[in-house]
Amino acid sequence: MTPRRPALTTCIALLLALASSLAFAAPPANDTLRIGSKRFTESYILAQVLAQTAAPHTPTPPSVLQGLGNTAIVYEALRSGSIDIYPEYVGTISLEILKSKTPMTLQAMNTALAPLGLGVAVPLGFNDGYALAMREDNAQRLGITSLSDLAKHPALKLGLSNEFIGRADGWKGLAQQYGAPQTPVALDHGLAYDAIAQKQVDVIDIYTTDAKIGHLGLRVLTDDKAYFPRYDAVLLYRLDVPQRFPKAWAALQKLEGSINETAMIAMNARAELKGVAFDVIARDHLTAKAGGASAAASTTQDAGQRGFWAKLFGPDLARLTRQHLALTLISVGAAALLGIPLAVWVFPHPRLRAVVLGATGLLQTVPSLALLAMLISVLGLIGTVPALIALMLYALLPIMRNTVTGLGEVSAGLRLAGQALGMTAAQRMREVELPLALPTIIAGVRTATSIAIGTATIAAFIGAGGYGERIVTGLALNDGELLLAGALPATLLALLSEALFEGVEHWLRRRRGV
Repeated sequence: MTPRRPALTTCIALLLALASSLAFAAPPANDTLRIGSKRFTESYILAQVLAQTAAPHTPTPPSVLQGLGNTAIVYEALRSGSIDIYPEYVGTISLEILKSKTPMTLQAMNTALAPLGLGVAVPLGFNDGYALAMREDNAQRLGITSLSDLAKHPALKLGLSNEFIGRADGWKGLAQQYGAPQTPVALDHGLAYDAIAQKQVDVIDIYTTDAKIGHLGLRVLTDDKAYFPRYDAVLLYRLDVPQRFPKAWAALQKLEGSINETAMIAMNARAELKGVAFDVIARDHLTAKAGGASAAASTTQDAGQRGFWAKLFGPDLARLTRQHLALTLISVGAAALLGIPLAVWVFPHPRLRAVVLGATGLLQTVPSLALLAMLISVLGLIGTVPALIALMLYALLPIMRNTVTGLGEVSAGLRLAGQALGMTAAQRMREVELPLALPTIIAGVRTATSIAIGTATIAAFIGAGGYGERIVTGLALNDGELLLAGALPATLLALLSEALFEGVEHWLRRRRGV
């Protein structure tokens, strides 16, 4: 007997039921303070400082959504209500978010932000500005000390972060002010220090509190025309936070002026040079402040430093595995429930089939991060919803194409035989064509699952979790071990998926007597 249609739908239903049972963390309740961070070391640390400061004064532990990509993503998360607060910088707020042509005072920023339901407060006490830096030996050989000097050397190769290249207060304005003729290449900020150390680039953009400036002996070029504004660290928050969390807000206000440049550089150094966990760094800083001890005395010889195996089997492994599995299974299951019926519907109509498959194929050409950014803009949400939609769209093509291919492989004789037996077109599809096409359809689901497991790592850029959370953090820290601790479980999951589908296909072949 050939498998009947319910076998396929039952399999998909079980897939979705399994995903739903994987304890995808429920959205934080309204009494949970949600704290965001950008995707660089300092922002990770500051988010933990905020969370640990607020925790004793909130009804439930604060939720930290870390590594939310660049300014555009984390700011959209704040505006949409996906987060309540995050650490930001006054230069970024005035020039990048509010599009002012000149730096603004806190009062002016609050006036402009109020109609959006947002506010800025609690200057933390340090300035983390942008600057350009190059290797000391190269700078000395060429006699470069300032950005004006840099503009006289067009042959130098600049490797600048994507955000800096695109920012209103970034490369475009700087090049115009200094008449710089170079064309920079885009480079992830977390990888830039390795690139300049290995002489792959000559100049990079840096944050002035980066720990690796001194570690690598880089020369920070003087901004002799005062292009860069100050980037004093502050809190950007939703205006309802003080009312919803009055005690936590009072505690957060006590952070004003509590972190100077020296302390921030030291905290960044512990993360980037010693591999200490962000929450440990934040705890030690707050403990030192509370006890009046020096930060160095509270670190207990950096007991928070972790080796590769500790990172691989860290306490977050179970949570990340549940999230990654759920992202994969729900998106592939939804793609199968949508794609298979759609492919069946368009199969008898060659022109419509070509249009639908062509449109589905076009989705594959859209870069994943670009698709996520578009979905965030359309939905006004970050997190699992846009991630699942993006993954589902990417899974459609192999499922639909294989469904059409499988149906096309059914011989005309079998279709005629069904017709001779008095079967309707729907009955022939259900009783003859779909069962015969089932192995090819499952092969498409298999391909879609492999694609989803790999692509799901991008979900971490918008706070949806999964193994990508480790990969994103590893990129921010330039920590190869942490990158590997995220990539290895994803690889293992893909191998397990292949083994599972191989077993299913073997079972189908046995049932068909092949």
